Amino acid sequence: MVKNTDSYDVVIIGSGPNGLSSGIYLARKGLRVLIIEAANQVGGGTRTAELTLDGFHHDVCSAVHPSGYLSPYFKELDLEKYGLEWVFPTASVAHPLDNEAAVILSKSVEETAANLGIDQKAYQRIMQPIAKHVDWLMEDSLRPLGMFKHPFFMTRFGMKAALPATLFSKLVFKGKRAKALFAGCTAHSILPFDKFFTTALGLVFLANGHAVDWPVAKGGSQSIANTLLKCFKEAGGEILLSTKIENYNELPSAKAYLFDTDPLQVANIAENELPTSYKKRLRKYNFGPGVFKIDYALSEPIPWKDPRCLEASTVHIGGTFEEIAKAEKEAWQGLHSEKPYVLLAQQSQFDDTRSPEGQHTCWAYCHVPNGSVEDKSDIIENQIERFAPGFKDIILAKHSMNTKAFQTYNSNYVGGAVTGGAADITQLFTRPVARFNPYSTPNPKIFMCSASTPPGGGVHGMNGYWAAKSVLKSVKKLETNLVKD
Repeated sequence: MVKNTDSYDVVIIGSGPNGLSSGIYLARKGLRVLIIEAANQVGGGTRTAELTLDGFHHDVCSAVHPSGYLSPYFKELDLEKYGLEWVFPTASVAHPLDNEAAVILSKSVEETAANLGIDQKAYQRIMQPIAKHVDWLMEDSLRPLGMFKHPFFMTRFGMKAALPATLFSKLVFKGKRAKALFAGCTAHSILPFDKFFTTALGLVFLANGHAVDWPVAKGGSQSIANTLLKCFKEAGGEILLSTKIENYNELPSAKAYLFDTDPLQVANIAENELPTSYKKRLRKYNFGPGVFKIDYALSEPIPWKDPRCLEASTVHIGGTFEEIAKAEKEAWQGLHSEKPYVLLAQQSQFDDTRSPEGQHTCWAYCHVPNGSVEDKSDIIENQIERFAPGFKDIILAKHSMNTKAFQTYNSNYVGGAVTGGAADITQLFTRPVARFNPYSTPNPKIFMCSASTPPGGGVHGMNGYWAAKSVLKSVKKLETNLVKD
């Protein structure tokens, strides 16, 4: 129960990057804003903790942040002025392959293309026009469906992006190296590659790598949340921690309520405030596969067969396009892959605050069926050992989280789904349900801003930015009506 009985303009439930971004926007517009957080610290998916040994600082969820660095709203906030420090690797992605050199994604399109053998010219032809205008791409892809600011550019991009990744790869690339690099980036979508618009995610992540070497936040992802909180407080916002809201009646009086939570929590908390038909639609929301994650404390850097893998903040493990596509399909079908796609981050290679001198952290997860409780530790380690023999010998300690542990850690991660829900064609543009204003609900006082709203998952704050605009318009309309009355 919230003891504070003051009246607010807006109350935000949840303090992930989107809740904090909404709070900053609204507080800077002169509104009185309260954020209520169930945990004892802000952050949601941007928290850091000593999960293994003293002195080893692990990102609990999100780890590497190209979309955060490139976010239009974060740029507007000038987070570096408030103390956030980005640390940049030499390259964004390393994609190791069996019995040959790894593929490296670097800022230079030409340099990356030189990795790709027979597909060198094809890659340049596809990526040069996109890489030239990554700022346009981020502006228009990180917004709800509607009018683009750069319609001709986005139309050209969309003609490729709408294709299933399997078809795009077949049409554009001939060799396995370019296909593998594309597969590793596409798999961030957590979708089968035969679904429409999976190419979009692959191209966006590749383009991000040509705009910036995918950075980490110095000190851990918690630094992003702490910086956003500093902005929020400076703007006059108020925060209430360690307060879990389970019923709408527990909320203090406000003109509007904004939920940085998954759709199920909205339906449950606002049970008596929303129409039955709308709640049914929220409860049918598809969250998609979950993740099994391991954090490692290591005695030394990972012994990759190709040492250039140490130059990248992110390593995509899974081999060829066909192998990764098979693994992602299996997770979607409720199966556990024996050779899963493993997303690995090695933040301490570039940020020496993460671990004791000479030692390292490693962050790795694979996709599993939603709600899975299987221990995938051996499977993940076998995949890493495949490209870094001797990895198991340098493990000092490890900490694993299955899908249940993720949902316990953060209620938004239903069944271990950490990206806010499946972004397939049925939910890509209409998440959480189809409405002209996706942040609104049938109750004019209740709004949503979580990763379950457009533009989806990622630490970029844009869901919160667009939702806050909707809330502000609603509050101003209410105030105008009160004056008229």
